[in-house]
Amino acid sequence: MASSESSLSAPRSWPRLSRMGRPTALWLQALLMTTFMAASSAPTPLYSVYRESWRFSAATLTIIFAVYAVSLLLALLMLGSVSDHVGRRPVIVGALVLDAVSMLIFLVATSIPLLIAARLVQGVATGAATSALAAGLMDLDHKRSPVINSVAPMVGLAVGALGASILVQFAPAPMRLVYAVLLVVLVALALAACFMPETAGGRPGVWAALRPAVTVPAGAWRVLLLIAPMNVAVWALGGYYLSLGPTLVARVTGIHAPVIGGLMVFVVAMPAAISVLLLRAWAPRRMLVTGALSLILGVAVTLEGVHAGAMSWFFVGTGLSGIGFGLGFLGAMRTLLPVAKPHERAGLMAMFYIMSYLAFCLPAISAGVLTNVIGLIPASNYYGLVLIVLGVAALAGDRLFPVRPAVGMMK
Repeated sequence: MASSESSLSAPRSWPRLSRMGRPTALWLQALLMTTFMAASSAPTPLYSVYRESWRFSAATLTIIFAVYAVSLLLALLMLGSVSDHVGRRPVIVGALVLDAVSMLIFLVATSIPLLIAARLVQGVATGAATSALAAGLMDLDHKRSPVINSVAPMVGLAVGALGASILVQFAPAPMRLVYAVLLVVLVALALAACFMPETAGGRPGVWAALRPAVTVPAGAWRVLLLIAPMNVAVWALGGYYLSLGPTLVARVTGIHAPVIGGLMVFVVAMPAAISVLLLRAWAPRRMLVTGALSLILGVAVTLEGVHAGAMSWFFVGTGLSGIGFGLGFLGAMRTLLPVAKPHERAGLMAMFYIMSYLAFCLPAISAGVLTNVIGLIPASNYYGLVLIVLGVAALAGDRLFPVRPAVGMMK
C-alpha cells in the first residue's frame, strides 16, 4: 500500500512546494471556499452605490448579476473536471489569481461595461475554484468534506456581504476599499495555496474534459423533476436577494445605507449555513419538506413586512427563507445523487447545476425587467407569489409522488 506521503505527492512540475499536512490543507481549502464566496457577494451592497452614481435601471443591475451566474455555470461545466487531470493546486492557484484580476477590474471600474467584465472574470474564477476545492476537500477528508462544502459557501456569502457593507458604510473610498482588501487577501491566499499538498493530477485527457458532459440517467429523470420546484425556488430566492434585495430593503426600511443591504444578505445566508450544520443528519425527504414549509412561511412574512413597512417582519421572513434555502438545497442534492451510479453522477450534477444557476439568474433578470414596467413592490409581490407556488408544488410532489430512499443513500 502506498504511504500517506506518497499519496499526496505533487506532480513533477511542483516538486518542492508541498510542505503542508492534511489537517492544515483541509482548513486552508475551507478558508479558500469561504473567501471565493465572500468575494462573490461583496459587490452586492455596492449595487445601490453604483446605481446612484451611474444612474442605471433595475434591469441593468440584474444583468450585471446574471453575467456572474452564467459565467460561473459555464466554468463549472467546462472546467469542473480539469483538476482531475492537471491537479487541484494549479487550478486553485490559477482561480485565485483570476479572482484577484477581477478585483483589479472592480478597482478601476468607472462604467457598466467594466463592472460586467469584472463580474464575468469573477464568475469564471469562482466556478473553476468551486469544483477543484470541492474535490480537493473530498480527497483530504471524505467524512467532513460534505459538511464543509455545504456550510463554507453560505458562510462566505454572509460574511462577504456584511463585511463589504460595513466597509462601504463606515470606511473611506466606498467604491474601492472593499476590492483593495480582497485583492490583498486573494494574493496572500494564492501564495499559501502554492504550498498545499497535491491530491490529484496525472490523468490524460484534459482537452476532452473541457467538453461539458450533461447526461441524465433514465432512472434519474423522475427524481430530477420532483426536486425541481424546490431547487428552482431556493436558487431564485438567492438570485433575487443578491441582485434586487438591497434596493427592496432600502425601500421597506427607508434606510438607504449600504450596511442594511449587507445585513439582509447575512440574514439570508447565515441561517442557511446554521440549519445545514445543525440538521445535516436529517433524512433528505425531511429536509425538503421542512425547507419548503420554511420557504413558504418566510416569503409570506417577508411580503407582509414589505407591505406594512415593518423592518422586523421583513428580516424575520428573510431569516426563515434562508433556512428554507439551506435545507431545500441540501435536501434536493442528497435526494438526487443516490439515484445515479458513480460513473453517472458527473453528468447528472452538470444538469443539476444548469437548473440551479439558470434559476439563480433568469428569474432575477425577469424581476428587473418587471420592476421597470410596474415598479419594485408589485414586481416583488409577483416574484414572492411564484416562490410560494413553487414551494407548494414541492410539497404536493412529495405527497403524491414520494421518492423512495435509494440503496446507499448519502448520510
